[in-house]
Amino acid sequence: MLFACRPCDPYRPTVHKITVNGAVIAYDEAGSGSPVVLLHAGIADRRMWRGQLPALAARHRVIVPDLRGYGDSELPPTPFAHHDDVAGLLDALELPRAALVGCSFGGSVAIDTALAHPDRVSALALFDTAVSGNEWSEEANDLWDDLVGEVDPDDFVAGAAGEVRFWVVGPGRQPADVDPALLAFAQEMDQRALAAELALGAVEVGELTPPAIGRLGELRVPVLVTAGAADVPDISRLADRIAAEVPGAVRLPDVPDAAHLLPLERPEPVNAALLDFLS
Repeated sequence: MLFACRPCDPYRPTVHKITVNGAVIAYDEAGSGSPVVLLHAGIADRRMWRGQLPALAARHRVIVPDLRGYGDSELPPTPFAHHDDVAGLLDALELPRAALVGCSFGGSVAIDTALAHPDRVSALALFDTAVSGNEWSEEANDLWDDLVGEVDPDDFVAGAAGEVRFWVVGPGRQPADVDPALLAFAQEMDQRALAAELALGAVEVGELTPPAIGRLGELRVPVLVTAGAADVPDISRLADRIAAEVPGAVRLPDVPDAAHLLPLERPEPVNAALLDFLS
């Protein structure tokens, strides 16, 4: 199956910038209706949601930010927390509540926001999500060693190539199995994300305390969770844990032939699931 969302797609969201907790945050916005905020993966930026914007904007006001330091958002040298920035973005847009949709690290930020600011979140949709405080298994560490090995942290090109091999291709596929346009786009986003992570290392980034991994049962909003079947096995197990511990959570089957950037790689099933869930 070919990568569905090419740069030549005719859809162009309106790009905005707004000050949130002292930082200028870039975001795309389209549509009207109940608000939905899409939070990108740590290996990406807000562009990873370009396959969701047209579908969701037909029914919802869709807001897609670059997290602080990523993409086109600023990184002032002052302490902050990503989950507080999400609440601050809602404040700046004068939105009492919103549904949060997150992938990978963006899912972790969404969960943290729902725990730190429970009155601001109406629902959570989580794709290949991380959870703050979760520790990777030895299996995942061994997979990284087998597929990638040691990478110079200052070499963003090599680092992005390794992360794309591990996350976007996944341990059960070969790069030749994945659309080269998707791999090239993921590589370009990840190089920028690695630069963002390096800069973030010099800033005090607040973490949710206690972390979310021991507090999933506190979530009291509708939760949808799924993963790509070709992702690292830890991710699917984490989705299972969320479904088991969050009251009433909906666990969809893992999506075949998709890895960590599931919304980007397989927008059709993701859009269908989101439209049904958010309705």
